[in-house]
Amino acid sequence: MEINPISIAGIKNIAGASTQSASGIVSDVGSTFQQLLESLSETEKTSDNLMKQFSSGEDVELHELLISMEQTDINFRVAINVRDKLVSAYQEIMRMQV
Repeated sequence: MEINPISIAGIKNIAGASTQSASGIVSDVGSTFQQLLESLSETEKTSDNLMKQFSSGEDVELHELLISMEQTDINFRVAINVRDKLVSAYQEIMRMQV
């Protein structure tokens, strides 16, 4: 079995890949939260449409309606928890002494 030595170039690539600027991290968090909100909006629309169809007497499976409503509830709770964590992190950063 051949063992390859560790090269300095490999270490520099690893170190360079792990560091990001603060603005890059903020945009990553922002885009992730945006995707979460878009997902919440889509599940809410689906749930609302199924509820309207069920209310009007159309042929909608009850289990599909209940699953859709639970998915919306879970997504909403996740979004609220993520928001609370972001606010908490922001408050913690603002309390830091510079």
